[in-house]
Amino acid sequence: MKNIFKTLRQDLPSGLVTFLVALPLCLGVGLASTNVESINGLPNVFSGIIAGIIGGVIVGFFSGSRIGVSGPAAGLITILIAALTTLGSFEGLLVAIILAGIIQIIAGFAGLGILANYFPSAVIKGMLAAIGLTLILKEIPHALGYDKDFFGDDAFFQLDGHNTFSELLYAFNALQPGSIIISVVSIGILILFERPYFKKIALFKILPGALFAVVIAVLLNTFFQLFIPSIGVNGKHLVELPVINSLNEVTSVLSFPDFSFLNNPNVYIIALTLAFVGSLETLLSVEATDKLDPEKHHTPTNRELKAQGIGNILSGLIGGLPVTQVIVRSSANVNAGAKTKASTIIHGLLLLIAVAFLPKIINLIPLACLAAILILVGYKLSKVQLYKQLYINGFDQFIPFIATILGILFTDLLKGIGIGIAVSIFYILRKNFRNNYTLTEEEKENQMHIKIVLSEVVTFLNKSSMIETLSAIPNDSFVTIDGRQCESIDFDVLEIIQEFKLVGAATRNIVLTTVNIPEIKSVSGH
Repeated sequence: MKNIFKTLRQDLPSGLVTFLVALPLCLGVGLASTNVESINGLPNVFSGIIAGIIGGVIVGFFSGSRIGVSGPAAGLITILIAALTTLGSFEGLLVAIILAGIIQIIAGFAGLGILANYFPSAVIKGMLAAIGLTLILKEIPHALGYDKDFFGDDAFFQLDGHNTFSELLYAFNALQPGSIIISVVSIGILILFERPYFKKIALFKILPGALFAVVIAVLLNTFFQLFIPSIGVNGKHLVELPVINSLNEVTSVLSFPDFSFLNNPNVYIIALTLAFVGSLETLLSVEATDKLDPEKHHTPTNRELKAQGIGNILSGLIGGLPVTQVIVRSSANVNAGAKTKASTIIHGLLLLIAVAFLPKIINLIPLACLAAILILVGYKLSKVQLYKQLYINGFDQFIPFIATILGILFTDLLKGIGIGIAVSIFYILRKNFRNNYTLTEEEKENQMHIKIVLSEVVTFLNKSSMIETLSAIPNDSFVTIDGRQCESIDFDVLEIIQEFKLVGAATRNIVLTTVNIPEIKSVSGH
């Protein structure tokens, strides 16, 4: 934490922007995760806010990420709903969250953060682009005044049975003029603040465009309510942060774990699931955030797992949802110009201040304005230049990139990542299949001299191409198979070479010389 506040001039505004993005997401994920009709006493809307505060302040303090932001993640919603249904108790779920945190700390000490190094770059970039497109598609309904779905839902199929595209149709059939005006004005303000001449003005260098957009949106909506009430934005179209009127009410909104659930085997299964999925989302977000980082800082992933574990233990102890590092808030933090993790901590403190002291003011903010901020975040994540760059890099990069985007858009984050990785593996295998050797041909005195130089590693995946190559060698040739560069040759390939040496070459009058190719004791059929 040494010298962490030296860049407060940049970190304070970026923390404010991240707060404005995180607030509706925390509320939405909290409401969606705990809104289970079969469980009494729910929803607990504060659970998402608690997770956001802890993700910002506590995880931010312990994390080694310069600009990553943690909080409740939409990707865990279906797991949490299933867990609540299984356990029948939110207090039992809190025990599972605490255990998940302990598992993450153990994973960090065990060095499992290294798994982050095995995510292909094309897949990570596809994830960023897909999240950008998802943000745009998901926030358009909110910008139009259709707020049936919760903020932060990133799955294609939604809890109400609709999907990302059908929700757009419902939105265009339920337009709210006031929300549309507010969202258009907000987007206009945000775009203006990106112009070079605006950035030269001293005041606008300090205060972010998102803050001006929110202030103008509140004033504009107040004007509508006073003078054109027919288009004023009210009720569910505004932020709905619960109001705490006294310190005595604080304990009433907190939930505490019931450790008697340690006797329930389901708690341990749920804890393992939360730890695995939450850690995977965190590692993916860490990789993606590091790619967005202008300074290309490398986040220590094992330390990040430990930080997430500490955060989940504390969140579970006071009634919060699980926390992970989340790419939407992290990218908003990057775009707002964050320099250190002070920005992340500031965003968490602002969430706390908003809940404790400013709920009535926060509740004046139209959701359409916050949707506009998220749409601009989405656009920056999915710019056309990114698609051009991956296309120029070749199909072995572009196809996994596109597969990841489509997978995430039509399923969810983790399934889409799985699809992208599967396509990447296909291209790795394809490349390995083709590059197991180099072949040179030279004609000397009317006879063909062929040299096959094997690559460093030749596996069973190269079996087919070796058979095809040896079968295509012309009769009466001189052939050298050179294995001096090889560190490893699979038995299957050795067997093919030896069969060719003992049978194929002799019957076709091919003179074969092998260099540094191990002999095997027997060949099938000989």
